[in-house]
Amino acid sequence: MPRSIRLEYPGAFYHVMARGNRRERIFADDLDRRFFLRTLGEACERTGWRVHAWVLMNNHYHCLIETPEPNLVAGMQWLQNAYTRRFNTRHRAWGRLFGDRYKAVVTEGRRGEYYCTLLDYIHLNPVRAGLIDLQRGGSVRDYPWSSVAGGYALPARQRPAWLVCEEGLGAYDLPDDAAGRRRFVAHLDERARTEAVRKCGVPAPEGDRRRSDLRQGWYWGSQAFAEKMLALAAQVMSRGARNRTYRSGPVAKAHGEKTAEELVRVGLAETGLTGENLVGLPGSDARKVQIARVVWEQTTVSLGWIADRLKMRSAANVSQILRRARGGLPDQARAIRKAS
Repeated sequence: MPRSIRLEYPGAFYHVMARGNRRERIFADDLDRRFFLRTLGEACERTGWRVHAWVLMNNHYHCLIETPEPNLVAGMQWLQNAYTRRFNTRHRAWGRLFGDRYKAVVTEGRRGEYYCTLLDYIHLNPVRAGLIDLQRGGSVRDYPWSSVAGGYALPARQRPAWLVCEEGLGAYDLPDDAAGRRRFVAHLDERARTEAVRKCGVPAPEGDRRRSDLRQGWYWGSQAFAEKMLALAAQVMSRGARNRTYRSGPVAKAHGEKTAEELVRVGLAETGLTGENLVGLPGSDARKVQIARVVWEQTTVSLGWIADRLKMRSAANVSQILRRARGGLPDQARAIRKAS
């Protein structure tokens, strides 16, 4: 079966869903769930992503992700690889954790019926799974592992910076205050009480199910939105970008090499180094390490790219040095972040 193309462009929205390999669990307990959310936050810091909704189940997760830069593929590769490593390390396991490929339905956002329908669909997933009993006084807010309890029901100061609940509330014409947050939860609870459990929050298919459908399609939006996506796909295909991973060089990685190169430029200026200095300095030089750390934390480039650019021998050497350098950011590293 051919793999659907990944459409990446500035300001895109995606309904992202990934399941465990052979539908097995990707979260063994709540500590795993906290690990995943921390890893998602790191991915957002690296890529600039903004998350509008999320829910974690036992063997899969859903997210509504906005990508200000066209970097979904690079960011998802880092997110799932990083979480897999952490999961395997904690549970003394090995091998793949997720199934063949995450699903990413490009969606129409940020306001309007398609956006709101997707928010409801994600947040009502625990209801469809039978984890909330509304008939006995339960609430969608009772499920702790979604962006309802973890964001929309909380004051702004208690939410992670990468979760943009104020925009989700605004799509329902609700203010981001206590009353607005209560009305948002009440809206979800009402849907949960009045709709059949298995279909709670599931929208009726629009037209061709292979295309505009949250579960089976490749986009979710209006006909006008579909035409824009088809035109974009035609451009990608005409450039000969369709290959096994459907990456098209530099556009696949904004926040990649271009951003990394700018961080290196700023880092050299802040540390008083020049490109020529890098050749003669050891890989463990503190100034090199500071630049490498900022690049690794702020972009999606590989350790091999960092090793080559900063003359630090190898990817393995950079990995070892960065592990030893964990902890608070030195003053020069903070200056590099600020200047960039």
